[in-house]
Amino acid sequence: MILLILGVVIWALAHLFKRLAPEARAKMGPQGRAMVSGLLVLSLVLMVIGYRSADGAFFWGRSPAVTGINNLLMLVAVYLFAAAGMKTKIAQVYRHPMLLGVVLWAVAHLLVNGDTPSFVLFGGIGIWALVEMVLISRTAWVRPKGKGAKMEIFAILGTVIVYGAIALVHYAFGYPVFG
Repeated sequence: MILLILGVVIWALAHLFKRLAPEARAKMGPQGRAMVSGLLVLSLVLMVIGYRSADGAFFWGRSPAVTGINNLLMLVAVYLFAAAGMKTKIAQVYRHPMLLGVVLWAVAHLLVNGDTPSFVLFGGIGIWALVEMVLISRTAWVRPKGKGAKMEIFAILGTVIVYGAIALVHYAFGYPVFG
């Protein structure tokens, strides 16, 4: 469980560094970006190893109803990631579509994984995303220019393709997405 906690903490701090210490991050220049990237890779490795090896109390599991809700939330979360990157209408209206996608991802996973390691991993990443939204909201926002209906169609198609790939990877690791 220590590796899992360490991974979540490194993930959060590496992302929050720019918000909490902007002057220090700016002074680092391009080397700062490389350092943050390295820390993020390390945190992902620690989270994967830590989650797969962690034991903890079990409180609830999957049911057909929560599996369906999980899948719907995940579809929306993946769409929000695509919409943020492609500057679709929702990215022009809502300031944090990608971070909202992370929160939905966390909630979706907590619905079907009611054990202590899941609380640490998905709860920790979800809390980080909420904190990040609050910190970003303290700064001025310039609404992105939209790229038109064509990008909305690409975002939807990309969502379906990426969601399918995510489902295949989950099945490959022994986590049946659809029950």
